[in-house]
Amino acid sequence: MSDDHPASDEEFWDTRYRQSDQIWSGNPNAVLVREVTGLEPGSALDLGCGEGADAIWLARQGWRVTAADISQVALDRAARYAAEADVAGRIDWQRHDLGVSFPAGTFDLVSAHFLHSHGDMPRERILRTAASAVAPGGVLLVVGHAGHPSWEHDPHSGVRLPTTEEVLEALELPDGQWEVLLSEEHQRSQTGPDGRPGTRTDNTLKVRRLIG
Repeated sequence: MSDDHPASDEEFWDTRYRQSDQIWSGNPNAVLVREVTGLEPGSALDLGCGEGADAIWLARQGWRVTAADISQVALDRAARYAAEADVAGRIDWQRHDLGVSFPAGTFDLVSAHFLHSHGDMPRERILRTAASAVAPGGVLLVVGHAGHPSWEHDPHSGVRLPTTEEVLEALELPDGQWEVLLSEEHQRSQTGPDGRPGTRTDNTLKVRRLIG
């Protein structure tokens, strides 16, 4: 494709997933496991589900999951993994460019992990829509990168990495209708492209919609 016709976000992600039989580790995000363990299973929405590790873990815990991603290649792969894990019947895989369309319904858990993009994805608007999809008593869990990895000395300047305070402010949650359960920054170990160990700082915002 020529420079005059840059790839769409869908084409970008489909191409990236086609580069390897498996892009991600296949393990659920650690923060998801930590923050969801102990919650009563209900309906869950996994935004930017990728190859489906989070959705599959949720389904194994008894959740009914709607999992959305922009890449059909990733969704097809995730559906295959779900069938192998014997939880295919508990997950509804949906293709969405979240800046254009969004899964219908309300959910007891809405999870958005690392919803970053080098394109023009309207992240703040998507997260506001995500908050509106949380049922009374339900939880919105937003996990993002707070900084670039230790080995990346010239990171893309086009990707903004907001603090949890900035995420919370951008959500524009009505006063008295939500409570903040967790707002934190944490560092984790991550292996660099050259196979050597490195670190990355992430952050987590967990809010609950009040009942009544």
